[in-house]
Amino acid sequence: MTGVVTPAEIRKRAEEIERAKLREAMEQLKQKQHHEEDLQKAFAERDLHPEWQERLNRAIANAVNQGKNELLVVRFPADWCTDKGRAINNFDPDWPKTLTGFAKRAIEVYEKELEPLGYKAKAQVLNYPGGMLGEVGIFISW
Repeated sequence: MTGVVTPAEIRKRAEEIERAKLREAMEQLKQKQHHEEDLQKAFAERDLHPEWQERLNRAIANAVNQGKNELLVVRFPADWCTDKGRAINNFDPDWPKTLTGFAKRAIEVYEKELEPLGYKAKAQVLNYPGGMLGEVGIFISW
C-alpha cells in the first residue's frame, strides 16, 4: 500500500512546479530581450532602400487617393531615441537630434531631399502602454 500523500510531499511538488514555471518565464523573457536587441541592431544598421523615391511616390499617391495629407514613414520604439522619446513627447523643436539609426538617416534624407520641396515632417508618440512612452511615428505631410 502506498498510503496518502503527505502535506510535505504536496508542498515539495508544488514548489517544483513553481520553479519550473519560473524557469520557463525567465527563458521567455531572455528570448524576448534577445529578439528586441536583434530588432534594435537591425534598425541601427538599416539604410534607406535604393528605390526609396519610387516607393515614397507610390505611398504618397495612395495616401492622396484616400484623401490623406500625411504619411507615416517610420515607426519605432521611443526607447530607441537618445532621450527615450521625451523631446518628441514634449514637442521640442530639436526632436530630430534625438533620433538614432534608421530614423536618423531617414530624417537626414528628409532634410536634404524633401524639405526643400515643401514637405513637412513631424514626430509623435503613438501609444502609451502602461502609461509609458511606447512607439514613435514620423510623418511627412504636404
